Amino acid sequence: MAFDVARARRETPGTARVAHLNNAGAALPPSPVTETVIAHLRLEAAIGGYEAAAAAAAQVEATYRAIARLIGCRADEIAVTENATRAWDMAFYAIPFQPGDRILTGHAEYASNVIAFLQVARRTGAVVEVVDDDEHGQLCVSDLRRRLEGQGGRDTRGGDVKLIAITHVPTQGGLVNPAEEVGALAREAGVLFLLDACQSVGQLHLDVQRIGCDFLSATGRKYLRGPRGTGFLYARSSVLDRVEPPFLDLHAATWTAPEHYEMQPGSRRFESWETNYAAKIGLGVAADYALSWGVDAIEARITALAEGLRDRLRAVDGVRVHDQGRRRCGIVTFTVDGLPAREVQRRLAAAGINTSVSYASSARFDLPRRGLPELVRASVHYYNTEDELDRLTNALPAYR
Repeated sequence: MAFDVARARRETPGTARVAHLNNAGAALPPSPVTETVIAHLRLEAAIGGYEAAAAAAAQVEATYRAIARLIGCRADEIAVTENATRAWDMAFYAIPFQPGDRILTGHAEYASNVIAFLQVARRTGAVVEVVDDDEHGQLCVSDLRRRLEGQGGRDTRGGDVKLIAITHVPTQGGLVNPAEEVGALAREAGVLFLLDACQSVGQLHLDVQRIGCDFLSATGRKYLRGPRGTGFLYARSSVLDRVEPPFLDLHAATWTAPEHYEMQPGSRRFESWETNYAAKIGLGVAADYALSWGVDAIEARITALAEGLRDRLRAVDGVRVHDQGRRRCGIVTFTVDGLPAREVQRRLAAAGINTSVSYASSARFDLPRRGLPELVRASVHYYNTEDELDRLTNALPAYR
């Protein structure tokens, strides 16, 4: 069935103003999301914030159900957070690391996550290990298997693996890491698995049961097309007794006696009491909106557009495409000979084309070893058109 691009663009007013190829930064929201957020803000202004939240209780609860449908879990396994970083942090810092515990990650890992690894390693004596890449530039499953050998005993590296934490789709490229294969190894070894799905939720079909992750963090503003300042955490119910959120409040727990408290029974123990209700409701509308298109159809459309853009870029003299992986998604990274990426981005912006730049400081395990200080990042969504891809590539020769 053909994708109704005309409808997608009608329901995305920003497409009339700009060729938006920065969806891995923040996508253009559809009108139903924007209108929902504005409507709740107006309700707060009319009757008061607490009263508006009470009146919208059913919409708030619908957000949990929509996200659960989107990734294949139960609604009580979802926590809605301020952003993906907070969601990821709440899971990571909940794990009780001990001296010698090993944290396995990949070369694609994002700076914020690695900084957290390093902080916990300093505090606890845990050890961070970077799993090798395979010949396609993605996480090497066989090297991960090797590093998990001897799990449950003591091996030459000095301790057991406590956590596998990887980024599904890196910020600096279009590869898709083999999350299901990682999940299978994590289950076999009895190791917790935290998946950063910030760039994959909303553009790829995700099923946490198939992936086998114990935690999954994501944002609203990127491919899901939700409001900025929203994110969510999936926490598998069966692992909750192995972790404790790094901080609690009267929403995450109940003060049951002067010297006793009880945590929420489900994943809302990872939330805090105060929240942006308008944005939270808008996040649920964004999840429902994605489901109404069909995530498989979205993935097929985005993947085809991205491959078309890569083909166009490879045909331009002086342009080099740098995406790795056997499987690739909607993020396309490239450089133009003789021009810094930030200058390419600036000139494209002047032509009404939104892109972004990925810097080595965000991916120090990856870009420096490939000799890449920075990359232009063009990230497509289903509302983009082939004409917009042509606009980008036709502009590039003038920069050489």
